[in-house]
Amino acid sequence: MTDRTDVVIAGGGYVGLSLALGLARAVPGVRVAVVDLRPWRDLAGDPRASAIAAAARRMLTTLGVWDAIEPTAEAIREMIVTDSRLEDAVRPVFLTFDGVTAGGEPFAHMVPNGAMVSALGAAAEAAGVAILAPERVADFSADGGRVEVRLAGGRRIAAGLLVAADGVRSRLRGLAGIRTTTWDYGQSGIVTTIEHDRDHEGRAEEHFLPAGPFAVLPLKGGRRSSLVWSEKTALADRLVAGDDLVFETELQRRVGHHLGEVRLAGPRAAYPLGLTLARDFVAPRFALVGDSAHGMHPIAGQGLNMGFRDVAALVEVLAEALRIGRDPGALDVLDDYQRWRRFDTWQMAATTDVLNRLFSNDAAPVRMVRDVGLGLVERLPLLKRFFIGEAAGIGRGTPRLLAGEPV
Repeated sequence: MTDRTDVVIAGGGYVGLSLALGLARAVPGVRVAVVDLRPWRDLAGDPRASAIAAAARRMLTTLGVWDAIEPTAEAIREMIVTDSRLEDAVRPVFLTFDGVTAGGEPFAHMVPNGAMVSALGAAAEAAGVAILAPERVADFSADGGRVEVRLAGGRRIAAGLLVAADGVRSRLRGLAGIRTTTWDYGQSGIVTTIEHDRDHEGRAEEHFLPAGPFAVLPLKGGRRSSLVWSEKTALADRLVAGDDLVFETELQRRVGHHLGEVRLAGPRAAYPLGLTLARDFVAPRFALVGDSAHGMHPIAGQGLNMGFRDVAALVEVLAEALRIGRDPGALDVLDDYQRWRRFDTWQMAATTDVLNRLFSNDAAPVRMVRDVGLGLVERLPLLKRFFIGEAAGIGRGTPRLLAGEPV
């Protein structure tokens, strides 16, 4: 027996759940199923945190989940950028941002991943989204007016559209025949939570060190921060596998002493850093969103926010198609989504790639050029305001959800 639905989403993380919720809210009566190996309640204990741009916060508000997330969120009130060597006694601040958009809202919040997935999962279920977990999509085939999705447990679902939100190593992307452009940076990102003696006062720090960017991002409570530490892969692996004391010693060297003594406050893990870009975002009755479409360096903190941009664009395209009786899985409809998202994605990927190569370089001429550039930005308020707007995800052509408007 084959079940029927309108949209199947493979992947029940933040992007998959927000897409399901967005569709359910935008088009009453639409049938949406989310398939994932892990139930969202199992992900609610994720100790990591993510930077949510102002535009993404507007979307979460419009979807009705920000009120549940906000008590755990910390607004970024200020950001500083330094550029130095590890052994330098002083790290001069080359660039500062006040953390507020032209409209007076914080340009970003730090949000615990567990709180975010809990709010999205509960809201999606309440909106009538079918959550199929633990389960996975084993295979699929597009044939005329539908895509047949075959689950590992033997169930078959006929749908108008299959959306892959199954991560940067997306298996479904390969099954759809979509090729990627990829390369490895030779770096890994160490992610953990730290405690410190002094209050961060809502300040985010990005230290450009020769091995890569080192970001300290404020969490709720004042004396806890999220750490995103880019390091050469061999050293990162040793640090994660090694003794806590050694890790904390190296951590203190990089953070400095302005926050007092720093200590580990959660598990640590390292993830290989590279660039993965899908050459196409769509195929017949198939679409990519989030890391399945693009994986990039965390230097600009835009990975998850780019996924939310995909969600907002795809919800708007599909909702408009459904309302006028168009087939949401038809390639001409999906091409509207691809045109909206592909250029922006490639532009952001190129930006993060150039920034990482520029700032993970200790050559003296390169250091001089980038420090002069940072100094110029610091002295030009209009340019700084432009960068704040870009980081916040606010600009022309923004999908309605990211502008805080219902679809």
